[in-house]
Amino acid sequence: MIPEKIVFLFVLAFFFIVFIQSGVDKIYDHKGNSAYLNDLLKNYFSPPLIAFSLIVVTILELISGILCIIGIIDFILNKSNFIGLIGLIIGSIALLILLFGQRVCKNYDGAKTIAIYFILIMIGIALA
Repeated sequence: MIPEKIVFLFVLAFFFIVFIQSGVDKIYDHKGNSAYLNDLLKNYFSPPLIAFSLIVVTILELISGILCIIGIIDFILNKSNFIGLIGLIIGSIALLILLFGQRVCKNYDGAKTIAIYFILIMIGIALA
């Protein structure tokens, strides 16, 4: 297996862990996540928009995480990177939504963290 494909598999594994953990946390601690986001974003967005965005990001993260693990299995068994690529693309959309919120509310430290994840996900997409 060539090194680029090994890196692609590790990127998929990384985002499987990141997005599944984050999505599951948003479900199990919905009240805490909602309170945090409402406090952080209340001066910039309406509560219904914040709630809707939380649901959308949660769904995108879970779909991305699931597709990343399926993508690992599909790549190992069938040498196909398509499912993993779709997982990374969906994860990119989730990160962009999160980045938008962080930048609007001027939480630059949070935005930096998301930017690091975004760079890694772009590397994974480039290696697909």
